[in-house]
Order: sequence, then C-alpha cells, then structure tokens
Amino acid sequence: MPHLLINGNDLYSEAVGVGEPVLLLHGGFCSLESLRFQAEALSGDHEVFAFERPGHGRSADIEGDYTYAQGAADALAYLDAVGLESAHVIGYSDGAIIGLMLAMDHPSRVRSLVSISGNLDPSGFSGSPESAGIAVLSPMESADGKEREHYNRLSPDGASHADAVRKKLFALWTSEPQIDPASLASITAPVLVMAGDHDSIRPDHSLLIATSITGAQLCIVPGATHGLVAEKPAFLSAVIKEFLSSLN
Repeated sequence: MPHLLINGNDLYSEAVGVGEPVLLLHGGFCSLESLRFQAEALSGDHEVFAFERPGHGRSADIEGDYTYAQGAADALAYLDAVGLESAHVIGYSDGAIIGLMLAMDHPSRVRSLVSISGNLDPSGFSGSPESAGIAVLSPMESADGKEREHYNRLSPDGASHADAVRKKLFALWTSEPQIDPASLASITAPVLVMAGDHDSIRPDHSLLIATSITGAQLCIVPGATHGLVAEKPAFLSAVIKEFLSSLN
C-alpha cells in the first residue's frame, strides 16, 4: 500500500490496527477522511482496512458510469488483494449499499455488517416522489460540509473534476440500487442498521431494511442527518464497537 491495483484501477488503500479484520466502505463523493474517526476508534481491537473507489479521495476517476455492482466487485477484489477471506464490513451511504450486496451475494466474505444510511432503491430518499405523504421529521442542515474540501485537496484529477464526479453520482443515485426487500432474507451475517433521525433516507425505509434481515438490529441516531458520521462520530463508534464485541 498505499495504492493497490484493483480490477485494473490504481486505488488508494490504508490499513491500521491489529485484530479481527474490518473493511470500511465510504459513501458517495466521500473519501476515507469521512470515516477517519471510526477507523481510529476501531483500530485498538481490529485491523481496519479501507480503500477509496474510483473518482473518490486519492483514487483517480475512470471512464464511464458508476454502478453498485462494480463497487461490490471492487470490494471483493480488494479483500483478495489484501489477503482477507472475510471481514466485518462497515459501510456508509453508497458503502452501505455495497455492504448489503456483499452480504447477500457473497456471505462467506462478510463476518458481520454495519449498514449506515443505506437504501434499497431511490424511493428510500425522503425527497423522492414515492415518499409524498409519508411523515418524516423536518429537515436539518447537515453538519458535514467538508467533502468538497477533501475532494479539492486529495483528488489526483484536480478540483475542477468534482462536477463530473457528482454528475455521475447523481445518475447512480436516481437509478440504483434496485434491491428487493425480500432478497435481504438471504443474509446470514449479523447486521446492525443505522441512520439519522433527520436522515435523507426515510426512517421507515431504514426500518424496512432491518426488519427484512433475520435478527438485524436498528439504531436511529438522534439529532443526526445523512452526515451522521461527521455529526455523531463518537456515538456511532460506541454503538459499532458494542455491536462487534457482542459477536465474540
């Protein structure tokens, strides 16, 4: 490390700590900086692995659109590249979607899953047409306004490329994923679902994810938006550490 060749792309990678392996999967238009607090909090008891997908953080962009299937394929290739047969997976936003796909389609690679602010399809957003008439808490302004700053500082493509990345992400977010809630019943790993009470993912959608997975736990974080990893980092880390310790 710090860069590994993953499915033909040179992707930035980090590993820290000692113990059972944890794989961190960042969100869309995020870098590993968004999960820095969680990585450091977990590194005392776990070996924490993380990489930045194409067009994010220190990894250069690629030609063509983004897909969650490619994100899952890259995560599997990354596990292979660092020599991990399996890991505890913690995914945030887009990373949570990728984590759910891994747990469904590659159960032997996922020891447990923490899904933070993920969704099954675009209707899960509070601003989607399908959410009309569904009661949600009044929107709060996200406390996390640093992702553009991180992009400008870290991206090898330069600050001017950010709009191209966001355009591809918007196309992704408005068309994918398309996960049938019934398919989540195939997940056998222990799962913790987390989201903010003022998240852009509706609370009832997070509840749907949790109730569709046998034995899953649900944590709705008070006073938090979709930027909960930046707004409530200590709270999230405490809950995640308790969840992981309960598996031993």
